[in-house]
Formats: sequence, C-alpha cells, structure tokens
Amino acid sequence: MTKDEWEALCDGCGRCCLHKVEDADTGQVYYTSVACRLLDIKTCRCRRYKERFQCMSDCLMITPDTNTDVFRCLPETCAYRLVAEGRELEWWHPLVSGDPMTVHQAVISVRDIAISEADIHPDELDEYLSTLIIELCSSVKRKPGPKR
Repeated sequence: MTKDEWEALCDGCGRCCLHKVEDADTGQVYYTSVACRLLDIKTCRCRRYKERFQCMSDCLMITPDTNTDVFRCLPETCAYRLVAEGRELEWWHPLVSGDPMTVHQAVISVRDIAISEADIHPDELDEYLSTLIIELCSSVKRKPGPKR
C-alpha cells in the first residue's frame, strides 16, 4: 500500500483525536467528548497534520507496519483498524460512498459532539467521559440512513 493509499483510509471522523481514559483495574478504555486542541471540530481534521507529532507527544503514529495490538486503541469503526483486522469498510466511509460528507451524515464523526481540550481545565477531563461516541458507533447500520 502506498503512503497516499494509506492516508486515504482515514475517514475523517476525528474519533482517534478524542481523549481516552483507561481504567487501571480493568484496562477498559473510555472515550471522553474532549478532543485534542489541534482538531478542527467542524471539519474533523487536524489543524497541524504535518507537524502533529512534534506538537502533541501523545499523538499516535499508525503505519501499515504498526503492531496490531496498537489498533485496539482506535475506534472500532476506524478504517485502519478494520483493514488490520481483515474487515470491510463501512458504507459511510468516503472510499466506499465516494462522498467525504457521509461520515458526518451517518453521525460517525465527532462534529457537533466534541469540545476542544483548549476549552476545559485538564483536571475536568473525567467530567467528560462519554458513552455517546460508543453508543453511536454501535447503532450504525450497514445500509445508508437518512441524510441530515
């Protein structure tokens, strides 16, 4: 897979940019509704994509050679994870639908759901634990739904 083909797998949902909290006892990872300060919540794209690793020390680099265990920290709907697990892309993925807006129309993206970490105090992160993202993910149907 070429670098451009790999990059095209990103559906632009922004879920990977949400802060996560791991339960120390169970290892369960919980999403918050708080996004990295570099995420443009309206477009669900990184404002500093080329420099993201220099700007954010916890930004995860995913490549075709990434250890498959790492993919578990990505959302279940993430195309990188789906490909690593040998699964099909969802109907709303831009490479399937031909339209970059279907990820938003299917309510997969964090658009209108997330807030920027720049808008909260770091000690407040636990107050933004959210099952909403996970619930939306599990309610997605394989067939296109109505457009918003």
